[in-house]
Amino acid sequence: FALALAPGSSMAQVENALVHEAVVNATPAQVWAAFTTREGLESWMTAHAAIDLKIGGSLKTQYDPKGTVSDATAIQNAILSYEPMRMLSFKVAKAPDGFPFPNAIKSMWTVVYFEAVGDTATRVREVSLGFGTDDESRKMRGFFDRGNAFTLQELQKRFAAKASAE
Repeated sequence: FALALAPGSSMAQVENALVHEAVVNATPAQVWAAFTTREGLESWMTAHAAIDLKIGGSLKTQYDPKGTVSDATAIQNAILSYEPMRMLSFKVAKAPDGFPFPNAIKSMWTVVYFEAVGDTATRVREVSLGFGTDDESRKMRGFFDRGNAFTLQELQKRFAAKASAE
């Protein structure tokens, strides 16, 4: 087993990984679609989304219903890699204007894993890496610790609502 590091990253950044997991009441295909399609992302995560699912493609999100995925407050991620219905990795290419951690975000990347749990559930494991030991990076790690936990809770709610409606 060999660990591949992102360009410019260090072992310390990998060891300081932030990990969140949740079991979602949906198949891997359903959860994959929730992460990798505009309709899916807009159904639980963000007001507006655009995705070009390919290596070097983009994943753009806008949380403000009045905004667009191309304006200054949108988040633009670069897709680093993916394995359909199993793994998606991305890195912020352009943080939104006013993001409080403009330097630390340059080193961070995220990997999301999708694993079937029985026939109708999926374990989603989100691993964020690239956090440094400086003050800005420590604060950003706390920001994403809260945000990623909330995001996975919202994903669970999205599919819980669907299951109860069926």
